[in-house]
Amino acid sequence: MKLKSIVRIAALALPLVFVSCKSHKKVVDATPTIAQRQATDFLGQVRENQQTAKFITSKVKFSVEVGPQKLTLTGNLKMRRNDVIRLQLMAFGFVEAGRLEFTKDYVLIMDRINKQYLKAPYRQIDFLRNSGLNFLALQALFWNELFKPNQGSDAVILSKNIADANFSTIESGDDMIISYEDGKMDYSWLASKNTAVIRMANIIYKDRFNGNTQLNWDYSEFEVFSRKVYPKKHQITLTTPDKEVKLGMTLNYLGSDTEWDARTEVSNKYREVTVDEILRRFMAL
Repeated sequence: MKLKSIVRIAALALPLVFVSCKSHKKVVDATPTIAQRQATDFLGQVRENQQTAKFITSKVKFSVEVGPQKLTLTGNLKMRRNDVIRLQLMAFGFVEAGRLEFTKDYVLIMDRINKQYLKAPYRQIDFLRNSGLNFLALQALFWNELFKPNQGSDAVILSKNIADANFSTIESGDDMIISYEDGKMDYSWLASKNTAVIRMANIIYKDRFNGNTQLNWDYSEFEVFSRKVYPKKHQITLTTPDKEVKLGMTLNYLGSDTEWDARTEVSNKYREVTVDEILRRFMAL
């Protein structure tokens, strides 16, 4: 995903050159270079900005755009760390029209108006599979955090693992570009050089035969929440070879409500359908 106005940030690597002779190579390899130490220090600062709250809840104003069709809704965001992310979409301000629920095991998309749903593991959702996203990677995106891809339960980066993870950093004006390459995947983050706060995340799945899939997530309007800053505005764009879907989220009344059920039970009155069919129904509201 990326917004049309944003140019793809290429992944950048910082090469490590060892020119010492073999007799003392082990000693030189064990000593971090200045560039390594600077990168580790900055990534450690980024990690220090991650939220300490276990819950984040908020009223939300949504905008959804699929091709020429646009839709504006209100709703709610409810998240419990390492467990669930839930988006509730309201029609007419008081009727729940849809629900998106992400857990470690599955994605649930519900169309309340037409009583239909999709519930599937991540590998069966094309744009999540192609973007290399599992629950913990999505959680890091929603929580405005850096993550280490394809690491199972260790998706959020730890400072001690930075050097081994092959992350690279490079200055770009007032920002730092953090990047990571993994096969067909390119991951990039843009963070403020002064505050180490992430302002953008970009993920590209490269497929030269079928075309690239890209996810771009922009963060803005930060405010202090649970002693850390958190973005109130999220602009998300998913671009696939045959479609572009945009989601805007503006959060109001940030809180840490704990009184809600963490799982949604699907009634047997609902019919299971595809993602495309649910999207078409939403856009017809």
